[in-house]
Amino acid sequence: MRTYKIKEIAQIINGSTPSTKNKAYWNGNIVWITPSDLSSFNGKYIYTSNKLITKEGYDSCSTTLVPKGTVLLSSKASIGYLAIAGVELCTSQGFKSLVCNPALINNEYMYYWLSTKIKFFNSISSGAVMKELTTDILENINIELPNFNTQQHIVNIRGI
Repeated sequence: MRTYKIKEIAQIINGSTPSTKNKAYWNGNIVWITPSDLSSFNGKYIYTSNKLITKEGYDSCSTTLVPKGTVLLSSKASIGYLAIAGVELCTSQGFKSLVCNPALINNEYMYYWLSTKIKFFNSISSGAVMKELTTDILENINIELPNFNTQQHIVNIRGI
């Protein structure tokens, strides 16, 4: 086992929202995930969203397309909704997207590990009106990683 900070094993990407006042930004073909997409989601991999944005909408804000396999963690208001991107997609600012370093951590292992930390994340989140798990907090959390074969074994058992 070796201990890492999350920032050492995953790139954390923040999302953003195009202006809802500009109709040209909406009803496109780019999957754009919000916490409400995950509030009743029961799966592990997510492939689509309730709202799709256009290329113009994507270009208008600071959201980032994250690759398939990225672990999505809701980080505002409802902290702790989780999914893995089943396709390339982007998110609202209510997420931290973790692009895992495949040489160090299995993305499904990260997903399961995060699922065990939801109460902890809520306890360390800040904000008087709306709680938020900030990038600064998340990236400095320690995670003990077993070797890759053990991670895969744990994923196989959890996935049954």
